Amino acid sequence: MDKILTAADAALRTLFARPAASQASPAQGIAEADLSDAEQRLAGALMRVNHVGEVCAQALYNAQAMVTRDMHLRGHLIEAAREETDHLAWSRARLDALGQRPSLLNPLWFAGAFAIGLVAAKISDRVSLGFVVETENQVSAHLGSHLDRLPEQDQASRAVVQRMKEDEERHAAEALEAGAVLLPPPVQNLMRAAAKVMTTTAHYV
Repeated sequence: MDKILTAADAALRTLFARPAASQASPAQGIAEADLSDAEQRLAGALMRVNHVGEVCAQALYNAQAMVTRDMHLRGHLIEAAREETDHLAWSRARLDALGQRPSLLNPLWFAGAFAIGLVAAKISDRVSLGFVVETENQVSAHLGSHLDRLPEQDQASRAVVQRMKEDEERHAAEALEAGAVLLPPPVQNLMRAAAKVMTTTAHYV
């Protein structure tokens, strides 16, 4: 019951509360750029996609932490979720600064990622960690592509995305160190297809 309540609290905080970061945003102290309307919309759409990724990360990590019986792994997952909360707060702050809103479908994205986390964790801790590795690798690739697409003068957004990319890569490496089993190519491809649907939709909705 405690785990269920903790998971419900995480969902409510992620979806409806203003996230609070434990670390200052990489954008702090960087002046806002003078963007055209088109550049502002593009930067906002990309940051909305990144914010959705952090919503899904909260769901994935909390679901896995709820299921695992390995207390060391549970602590690791909870710490990773805490770091992802910083990303959630930073990306939401960039949305606000750019005059854009979060995805209207965030509850759907959260529910889907939570279900994946539960299923993976039920199979085994190593498979669960494998999903972390593949998810973080895909997120890192998306963030890299966003660095190519963000307006060059929007240094505040670029600083946030760069830091998030570095953290995601570290999370993947830590999951591998913890004993993750690499997912088979068909599962990786299915995850990429699902991510494509999510990112394309979140760009606009």
